[in-house]
Amino acid sequence: MTATAHALVGTVIAAKIGNPTLAIPIAIASHVVTDAIPHWDTGSHRKEKTWNALVEHTFLDVLLGFVLSFLLIYFIFPGTSYIYAFVMIIAAQSFDWLTAPYYFFKYQAFKPFYRLQKSFENEIDKPWGIITQVATVVILVALAKMI
Repeated sequence: MTATAHALVGTVIAAKIGNPTLAIPIAIASHVVTDAIPHWDTGSHRKEKTWNALVEHTFLDVLLGFVLSFLLIYFIFPGTSYIYAFVMIIAAQSFDWLTAPYYFFKYQAFKPFYRLQKSFENEIDKPWGIITQVATVVILVALAKMI
C-alpha cells in the first residue's frame, strides 16, 4: 500500500481506539493486513524510475498521507487528537519506515525488515492497484463512521 493508505488506516485506528496499548499493535498489524491486499505503490517498477523520481514520488506520497489524515480528522473524526493520530500513522507505516534505509541506501542492517515486508506484500499494477487501496480506505472510513 502507499504511505497515504497506511496513514489513513492509522488515522481511523486513532479515531476509534483510544487506548494506545491496544491501538499501536493494531496499527502495526494493519500494515501487514493491508499490504497483503493487491496494491500499487511508489516503489512499483522501481527499476524504470530515476532515483530522483523515486524519492520525489515517495516524499509526495508520505506528505499526501499526512494532509489527507489531517482532513479526515478535521471533517470526519473531529474529536481525535492530532498527536495521537500522528503516533498511529507512524505505527501503521512502521514497516515502510524500517525498510527505507535498506530500500533507499542499501544499509544492510535493515535488510531483514525489507525481506520480512516483501514476504507479505502483494503488488499489482495501476489502475487496479490504486482502486483496491481507495476501496479499502473508503470502506474502512465508512464502517468506522457508522460505529
